[in-house]
Amino acid sequence: MANATTEGKVHLMILASQLLALLAALLHVYIFLMESLWWERPATRKVFGTSSDEAATTKAMAFNQGFYNLFLALAVIIGLVFQFAGHLAVGSTLVFTGLGSMALAATVLIISSPDKSSAALKQGVLPLLGLIVLILGLIR
Repeated sequence: MANATTEGKVHLMILASQLLALLAALLHVYIFLMESLWWERPATRKVFGTSSDEAATTKAMAFNQGFYNLFLALAVIIGLVFQFAGHLAVGSTLVFTGLGSMALAATVLIISSPDKSSAALKQGVLPLLGLIVLILGLIR
């Protein structure tokens, strides 16, 4: 009976990590939209604290940056698809890579621009929690 209980806990941990991973991926898709498609909109400029002139000047950089966020999100989403299809090792590797990259990017932002710590925490907490729960779920 203890084995069934352990398997149930592992399953719940993996499920929790999948939910956190999905939320992190969706957040990064939203960041992609803001940076790559909506960069010069007033609402997006307010989020990033840029003027109209700054947004126009940095539009190409933001467009490229947005795609980095999209590709990280896609790695996580594809990993989740593999996990749900029963390929836990492949899926978890992709999820771990995507979430790890998101968390590390947030860490770099905090270190390089402490004034952007709030934004870094918003984009980094979900991936970090997802990583922790995934690791706990995979350790048996």
